[in-house]
Amino acid sequence: MHLADPRLRDARFDGARTAGLDPLGADGPLAAVPAMNAGADVRALTAALRRLTPSLPEVAAFDFCECLAAMRDLGLLLGSIKRHGVQPLPEVPGLETVLVELGRRTEMIPRDTVHHYTEWNPLGPRQRMYTGDPQETVLMGGPRASIPELGQALERCAALADTDVADPAFAPLLQELGDHLAAFETVIADVVARVSPEFFAQQMRPYYEEVAVAGRDWLGPAAAHVPLYLADLALWASDDNDPAYEAFLEESAEHTLPAWRGLVRQWRDRPSIVRRLREAAEPDPAPWGAHLTALHRVMRSLVVFRGRHLGIARKAYKEEVRLYELGSGGGSIGLLQSILDLTRENAVTAKALAPAPAGRTA
Repeated sequence: MHLADPRLRDARFDGARTAGLDPLGADGPLAAVPAMNAGADVRALTAALRRLTPSLPEVAAFDFCECLAAMRDLGLLLGSIKRHGVQPLPEVPGLETVLVELGRRTEMIPRDTVHHYTEWNPLGPRQRMYTGDPQETVLMGGPRASIPELGQALERCAALADTDVADPAFAPLLQELGDHLAAFETVIADVVARVSPEFFAQQMRPYYEEVAVAGRDWLGPAAAHVPLYLADLALWASDDNDPAYEAFLEESAEHTLPAWRGLVRQWRDRPSIVRRLREAAEPDPAPWGAHLTALHRVMRSLVVFRGRHLGIARKAYKEEVRLYELGSGGGSIGLLQSILDLTRENAVTAKALAPAPAGRTA
């Protein structure tokens, strides 16, 4: 059994505890946010943000998880106000300093992220929402389900990076990695079935617009920032030098957990898992059958997810539907197509080397 990797599990980020916290006394005011947004009531949203913004001495008294919860709750109002065309910080004296301090205390960006909005957001009546629409809950459920699986997947990637391909543990680790990445196929299928492209493009996408904090524009808590690209980096992307993908990876990495951000530096210059297995198997694939079969399954899961994601994005960003040209994570349809193409190329490599299923010729 694979043991938890202490390098990638930071006990300070206690999602269940954070979800249960309300350090700003925001439960009541935030329950009214969907109605405020429906009425485009910027005045009421701004007044709520002013009332809830803590002082720096109050922030200093917060523990780590209280800082996460405070950023979660302020962030919902930041995104709501910006959705209606107003930069929120100039409207609330002292807010910028508080956001910067909350980001510093938690080693994250100075606004809310997909982690705050989903896995650290309470379920049930206390759930913080922009719209209150059931489709928004479905969208939130995707990261809630996939982020823990990704954490497990990244632990396997880290173990694979430290394990020789000839080690008997390598193939089982790849199989475990495939089990965890398969969750992304389930998540995207649920979103496709239950969320319309029009709802995402016209109702949700505006809440993920940039908010200016400390001289930079920071994107909102979109599911596009779930860092699946870290698994890409370990599996195949460290061998690729696509400039657009590199820029996307750099910006996206800022929006995730500190330990996970560090993986970009660790894995960027290492040979990928695909490359290591290809080089081992090219002289004679026969001894590597279990490895290559597991690798092909892993890559197929990524291709399925990327393909379905691209399909949703194409529908949501059609000219007659979209409100914005770029996606909620800052990427274009062209970038998504490029990532899918690169993933598929590596999946084809894995399939070509893998042994044919029983009963079929190679």
